[in-house]
Amino acid sequence: MIERYAWDDLPSVVQTEVRKHLGPVTVVREIEHGQNCNAALVLRGIGADVFVKGVRGVSPRMRWLRNESEAGGLAPGLAPATVFSADVDADEPWFVVGFEYVNGRPADLSPDSDDLATVSSTLAQLGAFSGGAAQPLGKRWASADWWTKLAEEDATRVEGWDIDELTEWCRAVPELVDGSALLHTDLHERQFMIDGDGPVRIVDWGRPASGAAWVDTAFLVIRLVAAGHTPEAAEKWASSVPSWFARTDKGVTAFACYVAGLWDYRAATAPFPGATRLSTAAREYARHRLEN
Repeated sequence: MIERYAWDDLPSVVQTEVRKHLGPVTVVREIEHGQNCNAALVLRGIGADVFVKGVRGVSPRMRWLRNESEAGGLAPGLAPATVFSADVDADEPWFVVGFEYVNGRPADLSPDSDDLATVSSTLAQLGAFSGGAAQPLGKRWASADWWTKLAEEDATRVEGWDIDELTEWCRAVPELVDGSALLHTDLHERQFMIDGDGPVRIVDWGRPASGAAWVDTAFLVIRLVAAGHTPEAAEKWASSVPSWFARTDKGVTAFACYVAGLWDYRAATAPFPGATRLSTAAREYARHRLEN
């Protein structure tokens, strides 16, 4: 469990750094969602509200926040702009970022939701951006042994699955997800901020990548299955996103097998809120791809 800090609990040097950029601040509210930062606050400074996130200690979480601080340049107008970022020397190193505050509500991904059309049009906007210098997804997904690791961890989780076949599909993934498009790689309902009076924004860019443009839509297909859609209905929705037509059947099947193995292994070894629901949906979608 990550220790969370309210504004008054932050080290004084961190507070001083924030005030250097925002002036005198008042706390509007603390953000409850999100498990990867030690502080998440909406602060009112001079001129506007700012969403401030902070991570204590050098760790992957700090790297993810650095990635997020650069996302405004990767997807301007879609990702929140970065107001400031700073490394702070306290008892432990801190990295603090102030983002443009984005107002809105999460998307509703349930069947027949009016938000489904909004999400597909937002994905079409995302597909126009280049991945630039973002790490290739194929490089990140070089490991192909998630199903083998899962079998070693809990053999009951792989009963009825052909581990050798699944591993072959996983080995094919790096080449099949190759591409130059900008990918978010962690899209779910809370990453979309929908405001009836403004454009939809995508938040939490901790793990951007470059890759095949259809990949983020494939991630959303699994999220739709988790939200109650059948795999067939989720794929029908995906056909409303232009980049989906650049996919190959082989690529989507390999993707589904890889994600199912990865998410199920994480659910078995390092469970997070919703892990069981997501891993079950990923397995359902992988099974659908292998049988159709």
